[in-house]
Order: sequence, then structure tokens, then C-alpha cells
Amino acid sequence: MTSPSDPAVRPATRDDLGVLGRLGTLLIEAHHRFDPQRFFASAADTERTYADFLGSQLTRPNTIILVIERGGRVLGYAYAGVEGTDYMALRGPAGVLYDLVIDPDHRSDALGSMLLQAALDALAARGVPRTVLFAAHQNLAAQRLFARNGFRPTMVEMTRETG
Repeated sequence: MTSPSDPAVRPATRDDLGVLGRLGTLLIEAHHRFDPQRFFASAADTERTYADFLGSQLTRPNTIILVIERGGRVLGYAYAGVEGTDYMALRGPAGVLYDLVIDPDHRSDALGSMLLQAALDALAARGVPRTVLFAAHQNLAAQRLFARNGFRPTMVEMTRETG
């Protein structure tokens, strides 16, 4: 039996978009801190524009957006999609995990693993043979989370500034 204090994963709804915009902005800001030349900074309207972007993805048939909540409060989200063969990535059909974000105040609760597993289950239910993702080189905590959940390194993005 579950209690209201137990975390639960469910599909995101339009009512969640404000929180998702805030969490997406945290993701953008963290990446920008990692490497401000590679990752763009947030702006005054980032929360709204990111929420609008995720809102545009909610009804796409090959997209999955899940939230994890506790006591009715959204603490994180996962955004993933089902993609076909990608010759640029030399990859066959796969699930792609685009975002996995947990509110920084709740990261020690193992919510990331629970949300990740729910996203992987949702992708597997759509018949993907594998799931791929990208993690920032400096984001060692995320890399450890993914490794603990069966992911292995396969590619390294390298960036060089022009000029």
C-alpha cells in the first residue's frame, strides 16, 4: 500500500508545465555553468519558453514526458522519445532520453533512479531495442546514476571554438 508521502511517477500534463519550465531552466543553467561557451545561458523568459516547448511535445506520439511527485508536488521530470535510424549518429532505432531532472533539494532521495526506470519502461513498452542519452562531461553525478542503471559510455562529444 502506498502513502501520499511515497513518490509516484505519472505522465506529465499541461498543469505541470510551470514546474517543468522551472526545472528545465535549472538544467540549462547547470549546463551553462559546466561550459559557458558550449551551452547557452538562460534568459528572463526561459522558464516560459521551455514550458512552451515541453507543452508542444506532450501530444506527440513518439514522445514521453513523465513527472515524479510526492504529496502532489512535482519534484522532477523525464523527457524521452522514440527515434528511427540516425545516420549522423550511426545508430539504429532507439529510445533517446533527452532530459532527466530532479529538483536539487530532492536529489538524495533516489528519485532519479525511480524516474529513469519509469522512462526506460515506457520506452521499452514502445519496442525500442536500446536507449541512448547524453550527459555533460562534468556532470559526474548523472553519469554515475546512468552507469548504476546499466548505461555504458559509447560516444564523446568534443567542442572547439571557431577563432
